[in-house]
Amino acid sequence: MKKHNFSAGPSILPQEVFEKASQAILDFENTGLSLIEISHRSKEFVAVYDKAVALVKEILNVPATHEVLFLQGGASMQFLMTAINLMKVDGGKSAYINTGAWSNKALKEAKNFGEVVEVASSADTNHNYIPKGFNIPSDVDYVHYTSNNTIFGTQFKETPKTDAVLVADMSSDIFSKPVDVSKFGIIYAGAQKNLGPAGATLVIIKKDILGNTGRTIPSMLDYQIHIKGESMFNTPPVFAIYVSMLNLEYMKSIGGLEAIAKKNEEKAALLYNEIDNNPSFVNNVAKEDRSLMNVVFLLNDASKDAEFLAACTEAGISNVKGHRSVGGFRASIYNAMPIESVQVLIDVMKKF
Repeated sequence: MKKHNFSAGPSILPQEVFEKASQAILDFENTGLSLIEISHRSKEFVAVYDKAVALVKEILNVPATHEVLFLQGGASMQFLMTAINLMKVDGGKSAYINTGAWSNKALKEAKNFGEVVEVASSADTNHNYIPKGFNIPSDVDYVHYTSNNTIFGTQFKETPKTDAVLVADMSSDIFSKPVDVSKFGIIYAGAQKNLGPAGATLVIIKKDILGNTGRTIPSMLDYQIHIKGESMFNTPPVFAIYVSMLNLEYMKSIGGLEAIAKKNEEKAALLYNEIDNNPSFVNNVAKEDRSLMNVVFLLNDASKDAEFLAACTEAGISNVKGHRSVGGFRASIYNAMPIESVQVLIDVMKKF
């Protein structure tokens, strides 16, 4: 039976990416060596890294003012790195938009390095909307927000407007649609949603915002050191970068972000339409803020949750149980999720 994996992450990737990656594990580029045993400084892997960086710059139209890194530690490490690299020692202040678990964790890390202003929050209704109409202080070192909220199923449809350095955690919707990178000081994203396997974190940095904090930054946390070392200050996540490179090649081959965005909109529209028109289910997210990546929904009769999950399992559907913070169900429909799998879920919902 075909499996339909709606996991929030690590998530599915295109089948051809899996196949090419599996071959490289056995014999990489006819070297007689596995990808995971070659030197990260070998000409073969350096070529992989250079191509991955070049594809990121091409697909996202990254301006020359910005640099691309592949680091480790996930988005959680970036909660710390963004703050320590941007918040000044004397009078440092940052602004955070709190839209859920991950932005709240980022906010808490930033408090270790200076004053943090929570300029907006959706906590009053368990994060089922994106705050609007808030003011951002003019004297902050940077503004941070999470573009898509995997747990609560919300997504920013517009980039927050500010004259301060803008930092975005785009872990769960990067490469799902076009984005104007020039508006951002830092974009970071764990790879394991739309880019590649867990283990790599993509960071895009505007170079001239660095070096102004007045503090000594530990080497492993210093963006400038990682830029100078081209992501190889320490051994990089070789396999994760290689698979990300394969997936970037795939994205380019199918028409880039414009084509990908269109497919994502189609998938989400189908699923939300079923939720809105099926009397057994409900989505409590503000309609204008609904995520195109993570669709959360509830049964009106929660006593039937186990019955619905059993029906999903019988149809080959996995990982649709909702996060404990929300309950119910969550269907993550990242780039590689085929519309046919979404239709299988919809068919189960109709029968149910």
